[in-house]
Amino acid sequence: MKKNVIFILLMISFFPVVHSQSKLTAEKVGDKIEIRINGNLFTSYILSEFEKYPFFYPVNGPSNASVTSFRNANYPHHSSLFFGCDKVNGGNYWQEGLKDGQIISLRADIVETGGSRVVIENECIWRRPGADSPIKDKRIITISAPSKDKFQIDFDVTMEMLMDVVIDKTNHSLFSGRMDPDLAVINGGVMINAEGETGEKGTFGKSSPWIDCYGKRLEKIEGMAIMQHPSNDWYPAPWFTRDYGFFSPTPMYWPKNDKNTTLKKGQLIKLRYRVLVHSGNHIEAGIAQEFEKYKSE
Repeated sequence: MKKNVIFILLMISFFPVVHSQSKLTAEKVGDKIEIRINGNLFTSYILSEFEKYPFFYPVNGPSNASVTSFRNANYPHHSSLFFGCDKVNGGNYWQEGLKDGQIISLRADIVETGGSRVVIENECIWRRPGADSPIKDKRIITISAPSKDKFQIDFDVTMEMLMDVVIDKTNHSLFSGRMDPDLAVINGGVMINAEGETGEKGTFGKSSPWIDCYGKRLEKIEGMAIMQHPSNDWYPAPWFTRDYGFFSPTPMYWPKNDKNTTLKKGQLIKLRYRVLVHSGNHIEAGIAQEFEKYKSE
């Protein structure tokens, strides 16, 4: 009997402990989709017709507090984690005010829920009063939890040009994140790119596959990284960064030969981004290794 007990204990000690997989769920609640990880709210994808564009808020870290900020008095057009663009055929699909342009959700379907990930399909039209719509886009949003200290949003978008489109030179373009003030550089946080350059001074205008922003909260460190997939048009786009907590891979601000970006009717622009919300700094969270994995996908 004792030999059997010893054998069982040895077998238990030999095999690694397998952690149970996180359960992710998505549910439509009014004009948003709530995504939960093991019952805890991770993020809401907000689709209100009264907003400028769909966006994610909150984006809760492992501490259950949002790593992103929902606007402020100085920058009311920074809506947490979002996708938009200014100066599109004379329209504005970025800053506050709906009369100059708005990205409207036509369809948002939860296609996978209740397992190890959530998948959402979202079709949007870019429109403004008195003008034909220049762009239609389709988004595939995949949310997962690789570990208890790391949550992931994959944002894959295909933009279809419904007419010839001209985007004037603008720093307000495409996928963007606004960090919670607690985690911003001006309040002691860190902003670092793949090359190890830090802060607005080191990262502004620099092409890099990713940037990670993190800071201390309740004696623990957590943050959010944004990665660009190598298959993207304009990869690696230079980054527009601010020490107050804004960062965005922004290809429309740095044209070398022409101040405008010109796209033809029927042209498709496919862009993929990965967001990692994590505990620890960029080394502890393995952001460089995570990017190596991402670029092979």
